[in-house]
Amino acid sequence: MDFQLPEELNLFRETLRRFVDRELIPHEGQTMVDGRVTDQMHALISQKAQDAGIWMLEVPEKYGGQELGALALTVFWEEISRTTALPPRDQTVFGPMVGPILLGLNGDLADRYLYPVLRGEKRTCFAQTEPAAGADPAGIKTKAIREGDFYRLNGSKHFITDAVRADFAQVIVSTTPGTGAKGISCLLVDMATAGVTLSRPQQTMMGEQTHEINFDDVLVPVENLVGGEGRGFALAQSWITLGRIRHAARACGVAERCLELAAIHARQRQTFGVPLSERQMVQQMLADSFIELHATRLMMRAAAQGLDDGQDIRHQAYMCKIYGDEMSFRVADRCMQIHGALGLTPDLPIEQFWRDQRAMRITEGPSEVLRVQVAKYVLQHYAV
Repeated sequence: MDFQLPEELNLFRETLRRFVDRELIPHEGQTMVDGRVTDQMHALISQKAQDAGIWMLEVPEKYGGQELGALALTVFWEEISRTTALPPRDQTVFGPMVGPILLGLNGDLADRYLYPVLRGEKRTCFAQTEPAAGADPAGIKTKAIREGDFYRLNGSKHFITDAVRADFAQVIVSTTPGTGAKGISCLLVDMATAGVTLSRPQQTMMGEQTHEINFDDVLVPVENLVGGEGRGFALAQSWITLGRIRHAARACGVAERCLELAAIHARQRQTFGVPLSERQMVQQMLADSFIELHATRLMMRAAAQGLDDGQDIRHQAYMCKIYGDEMSFRVADRCMQIHGALGLTPDLPIEQFWRDQRAMRITEGPSEVLRVQVAKYVLQHYAV
C-alpha cells in the first residue's frame, strides 16, 4: 500500500499551488460581488487557467476535457480551496461544470443543453431542494403529471444556487406521486418557459445568493425527460459519492491555508514578551490541526483511489464528508482564535473560511443524516 501521490500528481499539485499563490491569493477580497466572481475577473482568471493547462479537468476527453480520475481531482480541489478568491462551490473559472446528468445526454437533448454549456453559451442550475425535502429528496412534492406530449409541472424549489443566471434548470420532480424515490424523475426546464418565476432571493452566510424557483402549470415537452420516468433519484444521487470526496478535499485545502496563516502569525506575534508559538496552548492547537488534516488526507485519498478502482466506497465517502467538514471548521476556528481580533476581520481570509466551512456541514448532506447511514453500516457488519 502506497500512501504517497504518484509523481505526476505531485507535479500537478505544484502547478496548482503556484497558480493559486500567484493568480488567486493576491486578489482575495477583490474578485467577487454577491458571492460570484465578476465577469471581468472570471474572464481574466479563466484565460490564465487555460494558459496553465488547468482547464476542463472533469470533462470527458470525447468532449475536449482532460477526464481526470477521482484521486487527481482531489489534488485539484484541495489546492484551489486554499483561497477565498473563488466561491466555495463554483469552479467555472476552470471550465464549465456540467455534471453527470448533462454528460449522460445524447441526441437532441445533448445538442440543446450539453453542448451549449460546454461552449459557454448556456448556464444551468440544479433544482432539487424543497422546504420539506432537503436532506430527504425522496420526499419531493413538486409534481410533473404527463398530459399527452407534455408534463404539467407545479411546485417550488428553494435555496437554488445560480438560478438567477441559469438558462435552464435540471429539476428533480415527482412523476408518480405517492411512490417515494421510485416515482422521482428529472426534467430539463428552460427558465424562460411560461409559468417559471424566481422569488425570495436569499443571501447565505457564505456570501452566495440563492433563489426560490416557482413552477405554475409549466408545460415541459416529454422529450425533456432525462433517462426515463423513475430515474430521477438515481440521477440526482449519481454525483454525490464523488461530491462527498470533494468536500473532504476542500476541507484539506482550507485547513492547509489556515495552518499556514496560524503558524506564521504564532511565530511573529508576541504577548508579554514571548512569541505565541512558545505557548503550549497554541502549540496544542497547531498540533491537533495538523494531525486532523493528515488523517483527513489519508481517508480522502483512500476513498478516491477506491473509486478510481471501481470499488463501492459509499460509506468511506460518508466518513470523508463528515470528518472533513467538521475538521476544517475546527481548524478555521483555532486559526481565528490564534489571530485574535484580527481573525474576525475581512483583512484576512480566516473569517470567510470559518463561515464557509460551517455551512459545509449542512449543504449537500448534513453530518447527522450521513452519520445515520454510517451507523446502519456498523450495525449490519458488527451486530451479527
